[in-house]
Amino acid sequence: MKITHKIETYTSDGEPVLRFTVMNSSGVYMEFTNWGARWITASVPDVQGALDNVLIGYDSLAGYLEDSYYMGATIGRFANRIADASFTIDRKTFHLEANDGNNTNHGGFSGFHNKVWQWEELPDGIRFSLYSPDGEGGFPGNIRVITDYRFNEDNELSVLHYVETDCATYINMTNHAYFNLCGKGKKITEHRLHIPADRILDTTSAFIPTGRKMKVKNTPFDFTSLKMIGADLYADHEQLLWNKGYNHCYILKDKMSEEMLEAASLYEPVTGRKMTVMTDLPAVLLYTAGYYERPDTAICLETQFYPDTPSHSDFPSCLVLPEKAYEHCTLFSFQVQKEK
Repeated sequence: MKITHKIETYTSDGEPVLRFTVMNSSGVYMEFTNWGARWITASVPDVQGALDNVLIGYDSLAGYLEDSYYMGATIGRFANRIADASFTIDRKTFHLEANDGNNTNHGGFSGFHNKVWQWEELPDGIRFSLYSPDGEGGFPGNIRVITDYRFNEDNELSVLHYVETDCATYINMTNHAYFNLCGKGKKITEHRLHIPADRILDTTSAFIPTGRKMKVKNTPFDFTSLKMIGADLYADHEQLLWNKGYNHCYILKDKMSEEMLEAASLYEPVTGRKMTVMTDLPAVLLYTAGYYERPDTAICLETQFYPDTPSHSDFPSCLVLPEKAYEHCTLFSFQVQKEK
């Protein structure tokens, strides 16, 4: 594995922002930056062997410093929304930063995506680390965070999130990569998507879960069989209109276990590129970039705990305690496949 890094720009405070390249013996490579512990490039082959970057982002790292779409970012302390920007632990209420109306989204203004992380090389990738003090963004606990990106000769990237805390706190981390298996600029409507989940979370128009779990059968949200993303993307459905497309949490399991399950597979027939996502987390958030400046040109598959978990006692808990660290993994596997 060949690993290189270089300083490409600096923050307004003068901190160096680096580009890291991790390349396997086939010449397939992934790139990352310590600004937000972001995954910024996945240069993978098509069916003819031609490499192209299948992540949507910016041409230079300077673009990520101004990014408002969480491009490729490590999200924390809490991915997605927490209702009313507050939660209660042991009868004590913690008030968070409300950066999405009355709610907190992706960790608030103090989210991990806007921080310079420490880093070290691994034999097969990069480790990013961060310290977040008690009270940052309103969250309790002094926490130590690690995000490991590890790449292998089979064109598989594993993303591990690890958190230690000194008191009870809620943690829900994800990676917010935007994928387009054609490369930059084209619509993702012809991509074929499979999500092996028969339920999604019902939400309000503010994207806050109501607590109800909706069956996907006979709805535009059914991807239990491989289906073109565009088949129902523009359907006249309240949830799709609110979200400007798909922005929905698919339930992979109701109870936590260490078992790795398929969260999704994505296939693009012209290039023959296929991506399979495996995770030990209980849900995957499907987002078709309706709020991006170029809607429907990318898809996010954010493995995570359910949104607003602290408000719902029947959701799988992501309460982390000092005696048990948060440790969860997602695997992105890139292949090529000729259309049958």
